[in-house]
Amino acid sequence: MILDHLSSSPACEKLHPLFPKAFAYLRAFDVNTEDGKYELQGQDLVAIVQRYRTAPSADKLWEAHRIYGDIQVVYQGLEYCGHADQSSLVVISPYVAEKDVEKYAAPTAPSALLTLGRGNFAIFHPQDGHQPGVQIGAPADILKVVIKFRLKA
Repeated sequence: MILDHLSSSPACEKLHPLFPKAFAYLRAFDVNTEDGKYELQGQDLVAIVQRYRTAPSADKLWEAHRIYGDIQVVYQGLEYCGHADQSSLVVISPYVAEKDVEKYAAPTAPSALLTLGRGNFAIFHPQDGHQPGVQIGAPADILKVVIKFRLKA
């Protein structure tokens, strides 16, 4: 897992061949873009624009992926995102290949509780169980872009 700010993203671009294109999109992102899926490089690199309301931790499931990694960037609002080693989590919904997701019960204590605000990004790989969309205090409206990058590009 990596947590940083978009202003520092050039330092991460060498970590994966799709990252230069992904971060160029994220740095130039227009907040007026409609919610939806946008192919940036076929199915290898996809942007998902989403607006939602955060919720209490008890209402948010944990997840991890196998085929794609995530780059999650918040453009409006503030949320917590739990992080724990995927191998320490208990499966409550088995892996669904079509959605590339497995769901987990909450761990007793996350290894990290990330705060994602405007311009922050987090990168998650298969070993990174994560719980996005958790409210900080009261529910908040969020504008987020999740970049799905194929792990073996």
